[in-house]
Amino acid sequence: MNKTIRHTVTIRAAPRQVFGALLSEKKHAKFTGEPATISRRVGGAFTCYGGHLSGINLEIVPSKRIVQAWRAKGWPPGAHSIASFSLSRKKGGRTRISFTHVGVPASRFKDINEGWKTFYWKPLKAYLEK
Repeated sequence: MNKTIRHTVTIRAAPRQVFGALLSEKKHAKFTGEPATISRRVGGAFTCYGGHLSGINLEIVPSKRIVQAWRAKGWPPGAHSIASFSLSRKKGGRTRISFTHVGVPASRFKDINEGWKTFYWKPLKAYLEK
């Protein structure tokens, strides 16, 4: 059985900065501390965390929305989940990320849910709010 992760994160940075950090190989590597290859086009592939995570961009709306098919090493062949990042501008130059990750294997739910907090939101905030 699969589960869904939902997070809402607010970062003191403009949506274009958040969008750029998520889809720029160099910026992504800077905030995660791990290598990344990221296409900025729909249908383009990405890998992060040195290839531990991989997938394909399904939808890209600059500074507003990113939807990606995701998978981690060790998942059954062909198994993907869908990660959606919706960005909205808030007062004071902030961005709210409404994040949904659908199709997460139940056996990996706890680790992946915590992984988003530890390995994405916390370092992304530190990187963009400095």
